[in-house]
Amino acid sequence: MGKPTGFMEYERETAKAESPLERIHHFNEFHTPLSKEKQRQQAARCMACGVPFCQAGMMIGGMASGCPLNNLVPEWNDLLYNGCYEQAYARLMKTHCFPEFTSRVCPALCEKACTCNLNGDPVSTKENERTIIENAFATGLVKANPPKVRTGKTVAVVGSGPSGLATAMQLNKRGHKVTVFERNDRIGGLLRYGIPNMKLEKQVIDRRVKLMEEEGIEFVTNANIGVDITAEELLQKYDRVVLCCGASNPRDINAPGRDAKGIYFAVDFLKATTKSLLDSNFEDHKYIDCKGKTVMVIGGGDTGNDCVGTSIRLGAKNVIQLEMMPKAPDERAANNPWPQWPRVCKTDYGQEEAIAKFGHDPRIYTTTVSEFIKNKNGELVQAKLVKLQSKKDEKSGRMMMVPIEGSEEIINVDIVLIAAGFLGSQKYVTDAFKVNINGRTNVDTAPGKYQTSVPNVFTAGDMHRGQSLVVWAIREGREAAKAVDESLMGYTNL
Repeated sequence: MGKPTGFMEYERETAKAESPLERIHHFNEFHTPLSKEKQRQQAARCMACGVPFCQAGMMIGGMASGCPLNNLVPEWNDLLYNGCYEQAYARLMKTHCFPEFTSRVCPALCEKACTCNLNGDPVSTKENERTIIENAFATGLVKANPPKVRTGKTVAVVGSGPSGLATAMQLNKRGHKVTVFERNDRIGGLLRYGIPNMKLEKQVIDRRVKLMEEEGIEFVTNANIGVDITAEELLQKYDRVVLCCGASNPRDINAPGRDAKGIYFAVDFLKATTKSLLDSNFEDHKYIDCKGKTVMVIGGGDTGNDCVGTSIRLGAKNVIQLEMMPKAPDERAANNPWPQWPRVCKTDYGQEEAIAKFGHDPRIYTTTVSEFIKNKNGELVQAKLVKLQSKKDEKSGRMMMVPIEGSEEIINVDIVLIAAGFLGSQKYVTDAFKVNINGRTNVDTAPGKYQTSVPNVFTAGDMHRGQSLVVWAIREGREAAKAVDESLMGYTNL
């Protein structure tokens, strides 16, 4: 364990964030990590409790409690506290593929389930993880390790997001020849174009991809499977195909005036911003310009928050964020005890920046859009909002958010970003491979399995489980790799 009395001696301390009014002027990561010595003190707070929920990754109350990767958290916290960085790195990589990603973008399910969280502040596990992996990169511990023996088997992975990369890494480690196909111009999928640069700088992805190439994985960009390359071609050329294309079918807002100019899906807005940043540092102007405009984001969650932070950096004069549901409580309710996921109000970086810049929280709860209003040129100029209330549906018996009659309000708005979630996999891909889909349009498999309805075709990540977290995508990729390996070799040691 860490220091036996560490959780009593040391207060939780985390990386210092640049002030909101300073960081909105750039798209770089804005946290300064603690010194090694201070991070070791934070690792000392780990209690090595009898039941380490931090690494459990089990479902409690319908939500995950602890790390889905079952990271050996108490072990590497102890090793970090004792300054055993190489051993800590070795234990971390027993269960993980990309700690440099999750230590930046994961909502830290491990910390929410930490026993210290019961009567105080949790261990800073996410930042301890970042210290271990970044020290490993800095000291040369992370290096290419190509397999010594090749099996002669070939696998095509479609999609280079976290699940695709994890699948590829594991199968390559086993000795199979893996080729990853990506429809965009750069590798990374959601990591590249779905997560803004200030949360995950893209050289972090490039660093890992370079290592994977050195280990023998081939990456093919600008390859849209089902359009540029047929499913039949892949199935003829490769022994197995793994579909890791994400849940990239955005949920729309069906309201009058939806065809107005100035309404975009969040995923398109974020992608255009990051691509322009990477291509030309915005000099090509191939992004959605928010300068001097009022931006309305429809939807909460990480994507909605990312749209708020990105809009501010692009010069929006005001940002509004609509959330259909009521504001969550500031502290756990009695029916939401530890170690369940805390269903509490979270003010994220984008909202912090909006409060600092505009003087108010951008979120408007229990509200949606009933109509988009455009001018004679078809441009969005206003939106009609309506308040919502929870009411039981007589037919289904379920509680529904329904409009309150007479609560309409018209506001001026120039740009709308729809961040209302995703509806599952994209039809042209599932049609190309003729795989069965379920009622949520995710690729269907037997429970807990990764083999699709089509022989030799597997699936993983959001395409399989629906819109989720990076850490779940990595877990899915690792599990799918095991299933593919077993189907190829008759057994698996992954």
